[in-house]
Amino acid sequence: MLKKSAAAMLMFLSAALSAQPLEVLTVGNSFADSVFVYLPAVAAEAGRELVLERANLPGCTLKRHWELTEAEKPAYKGKSLKTILQSRKWNAVTVQQASGDSWKPETYEPYLTNLIAYIREYAPSAEVVIQQTWSYRFDEPRLAGWGITPEEMFSQLAAAYSSAAKKHGLRMIPTGNAVDLARRTQQPQLVEFPLSALENLHYPDPLPDQTGSFVNGARWGTDAAGNHILLRDSYHLNVRGQYLQACLWFGFLFDENPAEITFSPDALSPSDAEFLRTTAATTLENMRSEQ
Repeated sequence: MLKKSAAAMLMFLSAALSAQPLEVLTVGNSFADSVFVYLPAVAAEAGRELVLERANLPGCTLKRHWELTEAEKPAYKGKSLKTILQSRKWNAVTVQQASGDSWKPETYEPYLTNLIAYIREYAPSAEVVIQQTWSYRFDEPRLAGWGITPEEMFSQLAAAYSSAAKKHGLRMIPTGNAVDLARRTQQPQLVEFPLSALENLHYPDPLPDQTGSFVNGARWGTDAAGNHILLRDSYHLNVRGQYLQACLWFGFLFDENPAEITFSPDALSPSDAEFLRTTAATTLENMRSEQ
């Protein structure tokens, strides 16, 4: 049984007592978009009412969100953040840093401080929550340019998010912790391949084995003209990662045990889905035991 948190209970009771769904807004980027894939189905299968909306922009940093917000730009599908914040009595609004800056603590401020104050002004009913993002896979080219490993990226982003959450008194959705734990404990493990294995490939050359990946990775696709091209994505979550994220968010938002979730995507085997649910539950238990 997951230990109930006072903040989560207040958030859920606020929705329950008003006979309204739990209303959650994400202010982020593609690393928040991925939770929309399975979280609504997870909640619906569990009999929980959820309104999940977004003010996300691709690759958007805290700095960019604040600049758009301060100028009241209608950047979010023709609406300003103020308009979206005032459109509902949100129970929770999530924020996060863009993944490329997530491991750099100097990039968070003063933009996070400004955004939190703005959200609290225009959505006073909402709890501001920060989502901890995850590190890139080993074959992401930017890692070499930064001179860090995936493990170092995770260590630094985890420290940056923890510091930000502590400074502002925010609860944190530990998605990065969940992905890291799953990567370290799954069987079989993802076997790293030489980066040169992706060079000079021509369709339909076989791709390296990516069993155990939590991101899309390398795959064959087509361009606008229908030509086969090699697509590489070492940071956006795949089905496994999206389901793990959804289970974690469900457990966090509703203070329920993710291990008891009954919905799972058809693309996952029963054993893998169970592993991901258990990992989400363990991640939340670990976080709460450290508080």
